Amino acid sequence: MIDAFLEYLRYERNYSELTAENYGKDLQDFQSYFHSLDDSLSWSDVDPDIVRGWVECMMDRGNSATSINRRLSSLRSFYRYAMRTGQLTSNPARGVEGPRKKRPLPQFVREKEMDELLSEERWGDTYKEVRAYTILLVLYTTGLRLSELISLDDAMVNLETGELRVTGKGNKQRIIPFGEELRQAIREFIIRRDEEVQREEPALFVTGKGKRMNRNQVRYEVQKALATVTTLKKRSPHVLRHSFATAMLNHDAGLESVRKLLGHESLTTTEVYTHATFEQLKRVYNSAHPRA
Repeated sequence: MIDAFLEYLRYERNYSELTAENYGKDLQDFQSYFHSLDDSLSWSDVDPDIVRGWVECMMDRGNSATSINRRLSSLRSFYRYAMRTGQLTSNPARGVEGPRKKRPLPQFVREKEMDELLSEERWGDTYKEVRAYTILLVLYTTGLRLSELISLDDAMVNLETGELRVTGKGNKQRIIPFGEELRQAIREFIIRRDEEVQREEPALFVTGKGKRMNRNQVRYEVQKALATVTTLKKRSPHVLRHSFATAMLNHDAGLESVRKLLGHESLTTTEVYTHATFEQLKRVYNSAHPRA
């Protein structure tokens, strides 16, 4: 049955030889498992409990969630094929769920590294440098998404009240307050921009030719700047959003307040940052306590 299924994958579905081989290995692994329970069992004898036992066995062996779910997918495909060709009458793998993938903790830049990056003596006074500094400060002090930052127009920035009006996911608008440091930085940036650049769009952040900056241009500026203060492999604008949330929680901001500032629909999404701050707390404990 396995051989017939692999032939089907190769010649009817045009799967690569490597993919077909991987399907074969997955199915052989499952067959070995249910024969280890009772060598008289056949494919038609398998029930969902046997499939769940296989999943648990793979977890005990230390297989990753990705690997386990891939093998389950192979098994489901095999049973669908066997049912379609009349060889079997049910698919015991259909309702069996694999382990959920662990959500990676968000990476963030430490406060002392951000303080170093945003110290004014590090920056020159060219238009590009003033713009890069202002972009970094906006991202770190407001937690904006990259898409929200490049969508900012002058009209969305209220320097009198210290507020940004942004449109987030699902076209939902929110108001984000900001402090005196960012107010002064934006004011000085706008003066410099209007002196040197003829804007062709109402965007706050524009290129030297007056066009709205795109995602890649902002990402490049952020990655280049973060590389000077952190060894994180990921140095994207989103890391600064993570850094904003982590800094807020480290300084006793409420989770619900951070959720609103970030524009998260659900508090569950924001809660991942509490794990990040706890991981930081564990590192401090492990390095400081003599019996840790």
